[in-house]
Amino acid sequence: MITIHSEDYRLRDARTELFGGELVQPHERPSRAEIVLRHVQAAGLGEIRAPREFGLDPVLRVHDAGFVDFLSRAWDLWQEAGYKGEAIPTCWPARRMVQRRPDHIDGLLGYYALATETSFTQGSWPAARASANVALTAAELVQGGARSAFALCRPPGHHAALDMYGGFCFLNNAAIAAQYLRDQGAARVAVLDVDFHHGNGTQDIFYARDDVYFASIHGDPRFAFPHFLGYGDETGAGAGEGFTRNYPLPEGTGAGPWFAALDDALDRIRRFGAEALVISLGLDAYENDPISGFKLKASDFTTLGARLAQAGLPTLFVLEGGYDIDALGANTVNVLRAFEEG
Repeated sequence: MITIHSEDYRLRDARTELFGGELVQPHERPSRAEIVLRHVQAAGLGEIRAPREFGLDPVLRVHDAGFVDFLSRAWDLWQEAGYKGEAIPTCWPARRMVQRRPDHIDGLLGYYALATETSFTQGSWPAARASANVALTAAELVQGGARSAFALCRPPGHHAALDMYGGFCFLNNAAIAAQYLRDQGAARVAVLDVDFHHGNGTQDIFYARDDVYFASIHGDPRFAFPHFLGYGDETGAGAGEGFTRNYPLPEGTGAGPWFAALDDALDRIRRFGAEALVISLGLDAYENDPISGFKLKASDFTTLGARLAQAGLPTLFVLEGGYDIDALGANTVNVLRAFEEG
């Protein structure tokens, strides 16, 4: 399996995350990509390549142009305002307030942010751009006939919606890749999100469409981020009715119910007639993850890779979450190696 990886992930090196009422060292940090890369190399999974530049056209196929423009200028606007720290939103267009795009950076941050934990830093935009190119380059391999490819993306992307960032995500790498596969000729594409946290951004982007099936296995939003999307009765809208399937599971869920949800999702994807499968590969369902609530063991990620291989589809793996740094690399390799051997 070829891995696509860019050293530009290092450009996003945030110093602050609002967590539990404190500003802490971010859970999503450069060492996540470093350890995954080391384990991929040590496991000898295959060639590691740099991404190529795709420009913004594929990004604009799934994201609002005004939002993308904001991301490209946010750090400059923050500095022009004379602020010294990292950019964190402080106000939002909440219920019964007008949904009007302001001009000042304070207002823009709140207009485009869905959460406050994700500080915007000097390197956030170029790192996000590189991460999207990683996903697109891996998608190009799959579109070209490869059985699989691994997009070692950082920052992650599945919380980034049509016109919102948050949850450590700025551009939705999995959605950008899925749309690219569609644009290159795949009639139907499925996105399966196995991150502990619901892929709200991916759902938002494809919710009214019948050509991309979205399924997500995640912590029940009654107790888990992002809290305001990911319930079981969200099944799509308009032409997309029936093409979204959520599996919100209770805190403490282990392998039994988790794999029952996975099997159901894969069966629905098969009946959908997907020609390609994009996996939002979050590894934070792991039992020791510090900001999650499931109880999968390291061996369960091997089982996951084998089950995904049984689907028999060209498969693109896109790295999302996973915050037990010591276990992240091994769990990632467990999935990818089992898929390759399946």
